[in-house]
Amino acid sequence: MENTARLLNGAIERPVVALPAETIALRKLRLVNFRSYRDTVLDVSPRPVVLAGANGTGKTNCLEAISLLSPGRGLRNAKLTEIQRKAPLEPTDRGWSEGSPFGDSLWAIAATVERQDGSWEVGTGLSPIAFGANAKRTTHLNGAPAQSADFVGLAPMLWLTPAQDRLFLEASGDRRRFLDRLVYGLDAGHATRTNRYERAMRERLRLLRDGFPDPVWLDSLETTMACEALAITEARANMIALLNDELASRGTAGSFPCAHLALEDGLERANDAASLVSKFSGLRRRDGESGRTTVGPHLGDLCVRHTAKRADARDCSTGEQKALLISIVLANAWLQKRRSDAVPILLLDEIVAHLDAQRRAALYEEILSLHAQAWMTGTDKSLFSPLKGDASLVTVEAGQFMQIDWS
Repeated sequence: MENTARLLNGAIERPVVALPAETIALRKLRLVNFRSYRDTVLDVSPRPVVLAGANGTGKTNCLEAISLLSPGRGLRNAKLTEIQRKAPLEPTDRGWSEGSPFGDSLWAIAATVERQDGSWEVGTGLSPIAFGANAKRTTHLNGAPAQSADFVGLAPMLWLTPAQDRLFLEASGDRRRFLDRLVYGLDAGHATRTNRYERAMRERLRLLRDGFPDPVWLDSLETTMACEALAITEARANMIALLNDELASRGTAGSFPCAHLALEDGLERANDAASLVSKFSGLRRRDGESGRTTVGPHLGDLCVRHTAKRADARDCSTGEQKALLISIVLANAWLQKRRSDAVPILLLDEIVAHLDAQRRAALYEEILSLHAQAWMTGTDKSLFSPLKGDASLVTVEAGQFMQIDWS
């Protein structure tokens, strides 16, 4: 069959595809000065998207860009200045239309989010006003300034990357971020609470390091920290309870193992606001000397067990650990679908690595049953052939997206 590849330049006619009621989809994505992309546009249907091609072409960069249309620092947890395209800037590199909120951004991402209840233009970029250590992201919704937390309910996302294959073996911070990403889908306020807690925690440490802290201001900050810490912990615990119920209902059916989750909250048994405020107050000297807050949800951890094997996830094989992660992400997606009538966008980087044919087929079947727009990357497009007719196939050549057929 003749190859029908063509460059997507933003001028093509968008295909008319019925949007299932629960599907949330990116229909048009534009990247400017973002890592390997100078200025490119991808226009796709709400179906799953397969980004196939050789290593180093920019597949993961694309998923990272999408992930930044949500709270946090994206799937790589990168610093804002690391994302800037390394090639020298040219006068046309900031080629946004006149009046665009990203007209002077050093890098920018824009997308059209379509849901059953409407369409939104969302975007984020790096402001040139505060560069270096003070780099600041700007976010916009339908052309108006917004907060990244505003995107949570609009376009919830879940992702899995090769780096997360070692999630159960690495430091607890990655597991906390993974858990919080699961919470965002059903509790949009969770992002705001974690931001408030972290801002208060940073300000408290700054005052303690200065050596002449204002006790009234410290009391206020510690009260804020305590209230937000308890709310964060409650939201995490509630999500774990819901996920455990969802995972138990799935049991051993299908090709992915059942997991059981538990939370280490980091609060050292301070289970009410007064107790936690008292603990923060008593730790001022130690925290000031060490330069770190030694109690709080920022020290919590997610513990996972393989139910059938009765083993901690960290003691399982690499393939089993990946299967456990997929099981948790799928359970969360089904949970969101049932409780909010919306399915998160799934970003699955090199997802078929370490999966046998049976598990690949099971994954594709669940994605299609969910009606999820899953963005999947891989070096071998043949591994995604069961999705032929149900997914868009895209490659990246010289920093430009090419949509091709499955022949």
